[in-house]
Amino acid sequence: MFNFVYTFAHYYKVLPFMEYEIDHKSSVPLHIQVENLLREMIKQPEYKNGKFLPNEVELAKKLGISRNTLRQATNRLTYEGLLIRKKGVGTVVADTRVNTRLNNWLSFSQEMKALGIQITNYELKTSWEEADQALADFFRIPLKKPVFKLERLRGGPERPFVYFISWFHPRVGLTGKEDFTKPLYEILEKNYATIAKLSKEEISAIVADDFLARKLQLKPGDPILKRKRYVFDPGSRPIEYNIGFYRADSFVYTVESER
Repeated sequence: MFNFVYTFAHYYKVLPFMEYEIDHKSSVPLHIQVENLLREMIKQPEYKNGKFLPNEVELAKKLGISRNTLRQATNRLTYEGLLIRKKGVGTVVADTRVNTRLNNWLSFSQEMKALGIQITNYELKTSWEEADQALADFFRIPLKKPVFKLERLRGGPERPFVYFISWFHPRVGLTGKEDFTKPLYEILEKNYATIAKLSKEEISAIVADDFLARKLQLKPGDPILKRKRYVFDPGSRPIEYNIGFYRADSFVYTVESER
């Protein structure tokens, strides 16, 4: 603990009236300094009570860093569920009273195996795609950098009930020649020494557009469960950005908690 406190104090100073500055001469990367600075900021009562964080442009200018560096730090805290971005309004501290983490998460293949469901792959498509802002932010890579994309339409013997889209960090090394009929995370571990350790999820309800209705054999406007999953390795480095669209009549998401 002493070493951590010493290092933390070494690369940025907490000044009176919650004024902060970055040590640009430190060997510690700027985005790491900013990330830890933000962790301290959001502990302050004023931010816990719902005050918005300083404007991105204003804060970046104040710290003498680029907006990309600041965004890299805020993205990390957003994916951890500590911050919430409100489009057109700003960024606030998340209400941790309603923030739930699920332990012992399962891959889709493991989930279906546990339920005794034999999986059928109806469609499988691989491609390369230029990273948009969401992918660039999550993977911490340049905008428009090519990333590997995997699309799979899966379900039971009777019909498909989930459409997955996954993008993978270029660091992983996927080529598209892999046998994706096998469990994905087994492929990553055995062929690329990449272990999926942590999953963070967002779940929401949407209605099927024409594209998803065709894929999942629904009518446009039918309900769909959208499940967004962020997957990290043991070093908390991003591996996969995954979105799954489920037929609402074929999937129930259950959370079991113990007090």
